[in-house]
Amino acid sequence: MKPKVYLETSIPSYLSARHSRDLVMMANQEITQEWWDSRDQFELYISALALQEAGAGDPSVAQKRLEHLNDIPELNITKEVENFAEVLIQEVPLPEKARIDALHIAVTTLSGMDYLLTWNCAHIANAVLRPEIEVICRKFGYEPPIICTPPELIRYE
Repeated sequence: MKPKVYLETSIPSYLSARHSRDLVMMANQEITQEWWDSRDQFELYISALALQEAGAGDPSVAQKRLEHLNDIPELNITKEVENFAEVLIQEVPLPEKARIDALHIAVTTLSGMDYLLTWNCAHIANAVLRPEIEVICRKFGYEPPIICTPPELIRYE
């Protein structure tokens, strides 16, 4: 059975963005593409939230983001997911502006994903917040996903 990976919106954003001149951003775009090229090692999932975010903004770029998400199964944002996102905001704590990030974490956790793949290092793949997120997930009886960025989820052989 392949590991289950939830794709947060930053992944299709990096895949679809114009090539950056910023060296770090350019490297992250390259690594994201490398990961994407090896995605068949995983079962991929998204949510309506990821689709909504990917579809926002410049229509031509949004179309490219959405094309990357074609045929990927969608996880449901249930009332239970919304309630757990609120728990994360209150108990981690996450700032109110991170409500969407909390929803990504909650849907990934409650759906039993193995990984949450993101470039959002402010409120999701944040080394300070990750242990706190894991503690809260376990406190409420859930096994947290491994929250990581693409270079952390590439199998180098």
